[in-house]
Parts: sequence; structure tokens; C-alpha cells
Amino acid sequence: MNKAAPSGNSARWLASRISEARSRVGLPQAEFADLLGVSVRTLQDWEQGRRNPSGAARTLLQVAMLHPETLRDLPPWHAAEPA
Repeated sequence: MNKAAPSGNSARWLASRISEARSRVGLPQAEFADLLGVSVRTLQDWEQGRRNPSGAARTLLQVAMLHPETLRDLPPWHAAEPA
């Protein structure tokens, strides 16, 4: 699992895509981070190109880009526990 920041132009491209995904969903950093199940600091690191999301987070970010309404309809991860 590569958590290091990508290099050069790919880091800027990925960081801008993460910011764009959050913008499409329409949430501030704190709420978007909560929705993804990561800390605000981690989200900031992604958006500023210091770290690179992987695994499920990357998949959720792709969903946010293509279908932002899907993420808007999800409750925060900690509120989605079965009854």
C-alpha cells in the first residue's frame, strides 16, 4: 500500500481531483473526511498532494467524481451501523 505522495505533475493532478470530488459532493472538509472515514488532516494531506489515498478511499473518491449524489445520500460511516 503506497501512502507516499506521488511525484511531480501526478501529485498536483490527483490533489486537484480530490478537491474537485469534495466540491462536487458539496461538503466542507470536516464533513467529507467524516463521510470517507478519515481524519481532516488526512484529507488535507490528500488535497495538498502530501499523501496519496489508496484502497476504498480511492474508490469512494472515484464515485464522488462520477456520482456525487450517491455520496450525498450516505450517512456518516459511524451512523450507518445496523439496527
